This record gives sequence, C-alpha cells and structure tokens, in this order.
Amino acid sequence: MSIETLEFIIFPDGRVQEKVTGIIGKSCEEVTKAIESQLGRVISQQKTGEYYEEKISINNTIPNQNW
Repeated sequence: MSIETLEFIIFPDGRVQEKVTGIIGKSCEEVTKAIESQLGRVISQQKTGEYYEEKISINNTIPNQNW
C-alpha cells in the first residue's frame, strides 16, 4: 500500500502547482476537486502514469470439496 500525498507549490505570482502521488486511477480527481474549486481556475493538468493505472483485486477462493 502506498502513501497518498498532495503537494502544493505556491509561486510568488499566485500560481499554485499541485502534485498528487499514491492515488491510483481517476479517483485523484475526486480527492482534489474541492481543493481546486477553492484555489481558482485550473489552467492545465498533466496526468501521471498512476492516473492511467487500475486497481486490481484478486480473489483466491478455493472451493470446499467434500471428497
């Protein structure tokens, strides 16, 4: 399990750069939506490889066989 982090860099001219790590898939958009609405207009986005990953769930259930 990875650590989820949000990093913000605030530049002297008021621009804010946001970097999200440790959140797999499109759920990062849900996490940052409220913050971005408070910060102002989003000018650009650059998606990382994590954005395009999918969570994989493996269920290794072995059926109970009565021999």
